[in-house]
Amino acid sequence: MDKEVEPAVLAVINEKRLLGDKRTPVEIIAKMGVFDARTKAADSAWLATGDNVIATLWAEYVSLSADGHWFYLESLDAQHRTDGGERSALQIQRAKDRLGLLKRTLDAGQGVRAVLQTNRVPIADLETDKAAKVSMRIPDEHEWHIASWDTDLKIAVLVRGPRGWAPTAEDIEAARARGGVPAPVVESAAGDASPEAVQAAALEYLTRHFAGYGYKAANVVDQKLGYDIEVADKKGNTLLKLAVKGTARGVASFQLTGEERACASKGDPWRLAVVSDAIGPAAQHKLYKPDEIDKAPGLAL
Repeated sequence: MDKEVEPAVLAVINEKRLLGDKRTPVEIIAKMGVFDARTKAADSAWLATGDNVIATLWAEYVSLSADGHWFYLESLDAQHRTDGGERSALQIQRAKDRLGLLKRTLDAGQGVRAVLQTNRVPIADLETDKAAKVSMRIPDEHEWHIASWDTDLKIAVLVRGPRGWAPTAEDIEAARARGGVPAPVVESAAGDASPEAVQAAALEYLTRHFAGYGYKAANVVDQKLGYDIEVADKKGNTLLKLAVKGTARGVASFQLTGEERACASKGDPWRLAVVSDAIGPAAQHKLYKPDEIDKAPGLAL
């Protein structure tokens, strides 16, 4: 809501309003290169044409430093809403998809194209109020970038403008007080996860991912068919047979079994699905066709 937005941020939004741009929130992201924007309107980040990542930044959570820099705290906790409540499976998947795209820009050294959004309900109610609607969404003319990504504190910092600046500890604490991220929790070091835990997390991640988009994702690991998850449409037609492999800190490589290679040799619809950071907040996956598996990072030949 406008009353929750920093005056300097609201001034930029209001200037856009005064310019009379009549495009809808969907038309805004479509114009920025988001394919099939209408069906993806509920997402909060998109991979657009030109390999550009576009992310919604809730204007209510954009903070200003003492010296006037704009920055934004991004929670890396995909499991919980900003009010601490647990997310639904679909909400978790959308949060992970968003974090995966943001992490992609960090790894590639790229910037983020931002759309500033205000809402018609308090920001904390967005995910629980079915009537919640976007009040205003405008493209920001300035590029943003990931200035830091702290998996221990489960927080990332996005900064508007040139690289080389970062908010102070005092700036970050003031931004936390505005909301958007939970209080920092530092977990005790428990060492690297076991390969079994990473694999289980990868299977769970992909099952939720495809179920979140309305597909049937059946875990068939115990049947030793040469794949782990069978993805089908609502009519029961098999779309994908996924041999799932997870990677994480301490589990950087994997092997394919004889059954998996035999199944891969049969071609479609078999795919190798590699889930990176499987137990972390920014888990993401990539599918490899049978003739592409040797290109999969982490595959031990």
